[in-house]
Amino acid sequence: MHNIQIKTERLLLRPLKIADAEEVFAWVGDERVARYMCYTTYTDIEQVREWLAFVEKDTSTYLFGFERILDGRLIGSGDIGWNPAKGCWGFGYNLRYDCWGMGYATEAVKAMMDYARVNFGAHKFASSHCEPNLASGNVMKKCGLHFVGYGTFQKLDGSMRTRSMEYEGESNEQ
Repeated sequence: MHNIQIKTERLLLRPLKIADAEEVFAWVGDERVARYMCYTTYTDIEQVREWLAFVEKDTSTYLFGFERILDGRLIGSGDIGWNPAKGCWGFGYNLRYDCWGMGYATEAVKAMMDYARVNFGAHKFASSHCEPNLASGNVMKKCGLHFVGYGTFQKLDGSMRTRSMEYEGESNEQ
């Protein structure tokens, strides 16, 4: 686990911990959120604790919980990491359903991209979303990425397979 914190105007991006399980369950246990994610909807808080125990030990990516500064509530999570297969930095994110459409995802993604750029010299980024989730594509565009083509989206358990929309972009901001 990386012990990095990033503060934005409205969010504190910080490491997730097992004690966050109940708040994390608010989005991973919500079918409206999970339908667009590679994981299936969590049905038990123990599943969340197991996942959080795993991510506490994972150093392959920079995973953050998105804590709203206004009230200290954890409203989502996201990660950014080097993708050797694509030769760029990849990222992903998800938010509680009641926090959609408020600019939190864009704010968090820009902060993660800035972190990778400043600390690792990252300049090329890529991400994708399940085709029906066009709002996620809007986040990617607001973060400087552009649509480059279609790919395949699949749930980790194979229960769903559909088309994904792929985005890439360069960041030369200082």
